[in-house]
Amino acid sequence: MHAQQSQTISYIITAVIVGIVLLLRLRGMRRARRLRLETLWIVPALLALVLAFSIFEYPPRDALGWVWLALAAAIGAGLGWRRGKLMRISVDPATGTLNQQVSPAALLFFVLLIVARQGLRYEAASLGLNILKITGIMMAFAAGLIAATRLEMFVRARRLLRGGAMA
Repeated sequence: MHAQQSQTISYIITAVIVGIVLLLRLRGMRRARRLRLETLWIVPALLALVLAFSIFEYPPRDALGWVWLALAAAIGAGLGWRRGKLMRISVDPATGTLNQQVSPAALLFFVLLIVARQGLRYEAASLGLNILKITGIMMAFAAGLIAATRLEMFVRARRLLRGGAMA
């Protein structure tokens, strides 16, 4: 029963944190923020380092484990590309600087991913699956998602700076 209570407390804490972050993000969504192309690579690079370290410490035991990691990264990249397209990017005509504005759909998409992750963690624990394997798969998914989101935003922003259509 104690494990059930700690798991429930974990879900409540996660829900409260996600709720607070959502409120803060929704408040800040009304205004555009500056988009710096030169810094878009930093977060994906850090995630790739964490993923590489994790895989180095706890490598998959068989070929199927590597397939799952690659599949998760590919699915994450596909969804990340879609998420990147949901971001509004514009060029300020007065200054020529890039601006980004998170769309409500992109934020909702991110929340759904968090809910899916929590559900997967619960199912993995209740079915007795390997939590380290699930964590690695989720990390590969997140790395693919963030990298593809940033790459799509970079490509679109460069096109805007070169005089392409409004994004």
